[in-house]
Amino acid sequence: MKILLVVATRAEIALLAEHFNLPEKDFIVTPAFDVLITGVGMTATAFALGRHLSKNYGLVLNLGIAGCFNKSIPLGSLFNITADSFYELGAEDKNDFLTIETLGFGKSKYTANNNLLHDAVSALPKVTGITVNRVHGNTESIARVLKTGQPTTESMEGAAVLYCCENAELPCLQIRSISNYVEPRNRENWQIGLAIKNLNNWAIGFLTNT
Repeated sequence: MKILLVVATRAEIALLAEHFNLPEKDFIVTPAFDVLITGVGMTATAFALGRHLSKNYGLVLNLGIAGCFNKSIPLGSLFNITADSFYELGAEDKNDFLTIETLGFGKSKYTANNNLLHDAVSALPKVTGITVNRVHGNTESIARVLKTGQPTTESMEGAAVLYCCENAELPCLQIRSISNYVEPRNRENWQIGLAIKNLNNWAIGFLTNT
């Protein structure tokens, strides 16, 4: 099974790149798996996948770090994001928000569909996430998110990957490691190094034993 590993930045797979001696390119081909570094955000992700996604892949693996809404979850924790949504896709109606579904123009929620029975995947907790253009750092906007959907994670690319895979009818998996809590922005509280280390250790094991 050929895997396409999709990640926003090379920094998020720095240890993996060193382990497999990957060259400094945005699209890397190896015998066992390919790597696509898309750039940050939904638009960059969708464009990059539009160029490189194909039926030759048996699985699309989206890796990355993420913010977490639940402060009882330790930073560095790993999750299998089985459902993700375009949180901002819709329209404002005074103080109300109308989803794209309510407007009748499509859907915002997507699922990571696959039939993997891999121990490394089965061991991870399954959660839902949201994908945003502007990460939340305001107490009022965070409260609105928690009131409407109770997601566990927030990223800037996840739903775009799931959207592309659903339309291409390809199996996909989204694994993210928690680097920070979704709260008023405070970089001193972040644990990006820990999150990347845990994510890369998991990914190296998965790619080595798949």
